[in-house]
Amino acid sequence: MEVILKEDVANLGHRGDVVKVADGYGRNFLLPRKLALQATLENKAVIEQMKTAAARRSATEKAVAEELVAKLEPVALSFTRKSGEAGHLFGSVTSADIAAGLEAKGFEIDRRKIQLDEPLKTVGDFTVAIKLYREVTAHIKVTVLAEASTEVSAEASAEAAAGTSVSEPVAEAAAAE
Repeated sequence: MEVILKEDVANLGHRGDVVKVADGYGRNFLLPRKLALQATLENKAVIEQMKTAAARRSATEKAVAEELVAKLEPVALSFTRKSGEAGHLFGSVTSADIAAGLEAKGFEIDRRKIQLDEPLKTVGDFTVAIKLYREVTAHIKVTVLAEASTEVSAEASAEAAAGTSVSEPVAEAAAAE
């Protein structure tokens, strides 16, 4: 099946490209999501008009993305998570967490544009890429910190309580002598 792409589709093509795809992929994915049109003579004429409009829109989108890169570059996010002794997190920091952190700072970024190969599962500093447009990518600094463990303070208070209870019988034994 030949289709004309209305939007950029990863690993397939860009807006306005005529591509050959499997029938099921075209019917069940591309067409219902309005990512493509069937490649007919009428649609090819419509696409030519769409290409000129898309070229103008593409130029403005790229300019907006480059402005956003300039605003995003100095941004640094910090996340505090519970972690084990070796610095491995019990949970992880995902692209959704980063998107929420950016939204809190006033940036509306879709989590799918945040490029994490896998969620961040260790404590440390990371550089995360955000693909805003075809050739426009921003890099932000993400710091993952270990949460101040309540277990340490619980152990310290348990030792202090144990120390008090141990010293009382010792004091009683010393007084008995």
